[in-house]
Amino acid sequence: MSTALTPPADAAAPVRHPDAPAPGELLGAHYEYCFGCGGGQPHGLHLEARAGEGVSLTAEFTVTAAHQGAPGLAHGGVLATALDETLGSLNWLLRVIAVTGRLETDFVRPVPVDTVLFLEAEATAVAGRKIYSRATGRIGGPEGPVAVRAEALFIEVKVDHFIDNGRPEEIQAAMADPDQVRRARAFEVNP
Repeated sequence: MSTALTPPADAAAPVRHPDAPAPGELLGAHYEYCFGCGGGQPHGLHLEARAGEGVSLTAEFTVTAAHQGAPGLAHGGVLATALDETLGSLNWLLRVIAVTGRLETDFVRPVPVDTVLFLEAEATAVAGRKIYSRATGRIGGPEGPVAVRAEALFIEVKVDHFIDNGRPEEIQAAMADPDQVRRARAFEVNP
């Protein structure tokens, strides 16, 4: 792990927001067209995350033929995306808008097509705008062999980050959504 992923000595323990989804609750897609969790992406991961205790969650997705790199195996970038999506979803439990600042991934074993990857993630520390977290992906279920691991640093941002940098059509459509929760969640994780 790089020093950039080591929380400073004065970092605080993350605190679950009182309005965060209850443990066991499905978080749902933060944005319909998100490659990681959105249902509007035909070849996306369609990752589903559930709130855990504290600032933790579990997630899973099935590796399909559209996700392969080498024949019959998941592409490493797809696995990194699954970890990033899972780690980014932790920010919903904190109720902050944050983007990925750094993601370090260890690929432990190949993940075959048609495998369900089970992911567990937790936020470990908060220091100012910095949120530190880690995740593990296992093949087949929570007790399966470890396939991937990651540690991440997320940086809290204001919604202006997306407004100033996103494509105007998508930004305007998301901001015009009459559902206040969907509108807020559209900007919840790394763009």
